[in-house]
Amino acid sequence: MRPSFSSSCCLSLACLVCVLLSGCTLSMPSAPIAPITEAGAAITGRVMGGQQPLVGAQVYVLEANTTGYGGAGIAASSSNKSISLLTNVPGSTTLDTSGGPTNGYYYVTSGAGGAFSVTGDYSCTLNSQVYLYALGGNSGSGANSAAGLVAAGNCPGGGGFPAGLYVVVNEVSTIATAYAIAGFASDALHISSSGTALAMTGIFNADANALNLENVSTGAALATTPAGNGTVPQATINTLANILASCVNSTGPGSPACSTLFADAMSGGSTGTVPTDTATAAINMAHNPVANIAALYALSTATPPFAPALSAQPNDFTIELIFTAGGMAAWDIAIDAGGDAWTGNIQLSSSGSVLSGASGYTAASLNYPYGMAIDQSSSAWVTNFNGNSVTKFSSSGSNLSGTGGFTGTLDEPNSVAIDAAGHAWVTSYNLLLIKFSNTGSELSPGFEGYNGGGILAPASVAIDGSGEVWVANDEFLGLNPTPAIAVFSNTGTALTGNGITGGGLSDPLSVAIDSSGNAWVADYYSGVIEINNLGTIVSGASGFTGGGFAASDGIAIDGSGNVWVANLTSFAITELSNAGAVLSGANGYTAGRTTGSGSKDVAIDGSGDVWATYSSGVIEIIGAATPVITPICAGLPSTPTADGTSNLGTRP
Repeated sequence: MRPSFSSSCCLSLACLVCVLLSGCTLSMPSAPIAPITEAGAAITGRVMGGQQPLVGAQVYVLEANTTGYGGAGIAASSSNKSISLLTNVPGSTTLDTSGGPTNGYYYVTSGAGGAFSVTGDYSCTLNSQVYLYALGGNSGSGANSAAGLVAAGNCPGGGGFPAGLYVVVNEVSTIATAYAIAGFASDALHISSSGTALAMTGIFNADANALNLENVSTGAALATTPAGNGTVPQATINTLANILASCVNSTGPGSPACSTLFADAMSGGSTGTVPTDTATAAINMAHNPVANIAALYALSTATPPFAPALSAQPNDFTIELIFTAGGMAAWDIAIDAGGDAWTGNIQLSSSGSVLSGASGYTAASLNYPYGMAIDQSSSAWVTNFNGNSVTKFSSSGSNLSGTGGFTGTLDEPNSVAIDAAGHAWVTSYNLLLIKFSNTGSELSPGFEGYNGGGILAPASVAIDGSGEVWVANDEFLGLNPTPAIAVFSNTGTALTGNGITGGGLSDPLSVAIDSSGNAWVADYYSGVIEINNLGTIVSGASGFTGGGFAASDGIAIDGSGNVWVANLTSFAITELSNAGAVLSGANGYTAGRTTGSGSKDVAIDGSGDVWATYSSGVIEIIGAATPVITPICAGLPSTPTADGTSNLGTRP
């Protein structure tokens, strides 16, 4: 019997943020933490259009705001406009954040060779997201007001743009920054989060991820992540940079290259606001990676300044990192509050570096590690399919569950989720739903735990805002004649008779809950089925189909309520809107991957990155989703709601 791969609750402490937890419910601060400002270190570098210097570009030093979200579908406004940091630069005029000429945004000007220097005429909030934005300049074809380029960093002292750093601002840095920060950016001048603790962690990690894509001091796309265990799609990044360069190195916004770029990289892809500079066009491309691929790709091939580049038109313009680690056996995947990804006995940092050692965390009870959840003490719960046990690790990898792990009446445990009170709910293929206390004591009575409600072959478990427990039951190689969804109260009472059936349910493998209390089910044969909190299937007779579904397996909800699906027999990751419309194109997002295996499970982090497991590693699609509250159970209310509503699938 093939395993199921469901999203699970996860939680750990972020090194830069303090969170208060009750059970597995996150208590958000009502206002941003008081900022600590420091004088900005000097920044030097060059502004380049492809391989040509941009002379006369206006270089701004900007800081992401914390008073309201930017992002796909969010209009630019005063609440999410970036903050100008330069003060009273002699001889400079200023830039209006809505595109006009003047409104208090000072700049320095690039000179001979595209060189610029910021000599400390600014202050910034420690660990805030500071970025450079270069506008205009002349690369040899005349002054070009459509040339907009960005480079990411953090407030000096926070890990980016430290004293003495040399920064190349070019099309590669623009693509790296635009994709990494896409979940928080409405355009190049409106990058912002909500300012909550989790949001600040998410945008910090997003900004840092730009350094996984490029060398900021040379402006060159990387082939391998700095930690050494990740593969970077260098040719894709260079191709996207070449698309921008076609406009940057042209005669200006009226040129054929700029006109084509701006018409095909609108805020909604082919609809919405038309960009006026290449940096905003790059952000729009990150938001709409399947829009107008042919027209955009054609711009990259005329006189490409960056190599190697793609030799053929891709399926989509997503950027996907592939990570491997010693001992990795990637099944379920979950994201903790700090943005770390956990799968099996492996812990990866938010940037993909291995935190769990060369062979992963070890314990005597580990035996085919499978399901994953992180509890309110930052401990990882791992089900052992062949060991009939659950292993509990501390956040640093120490075994907390004894030599044999937690056992109870488990029989081939395959999925685990944490509820608002911190209880762990574990499914086993042999008709079992077991509830554990946080210390590993079994709380469910009887030889087989909780049963009824349609349980026959439980494969996945999720908790809604009312505390109800949803269980997907697969067809178990044909031995389960009526695959169903079972629902239990938080005390273990079966609420669904013989289970929820119909609507295309044929082999349900995973279930995820959205903020409205609706359950979304990944079905191996049918695609995706949506069920409301009353147990009514609302996705029609056959469910939602299309978009590259091929043996749908794992499922997750992002901060816009969009639904992400891992497909076991294809390279595609499928994205649906909360109304069931396919957002990922006819083939899903493949990021050019043509080797390896399909994906088993999927999870979204607080930066808007999409993480998925496959047979020999983990992939991370940069900036493709909307940032979401992590761990999953942090979106659950401390007091259950009558209708199952919650903060699941919402922004931090």
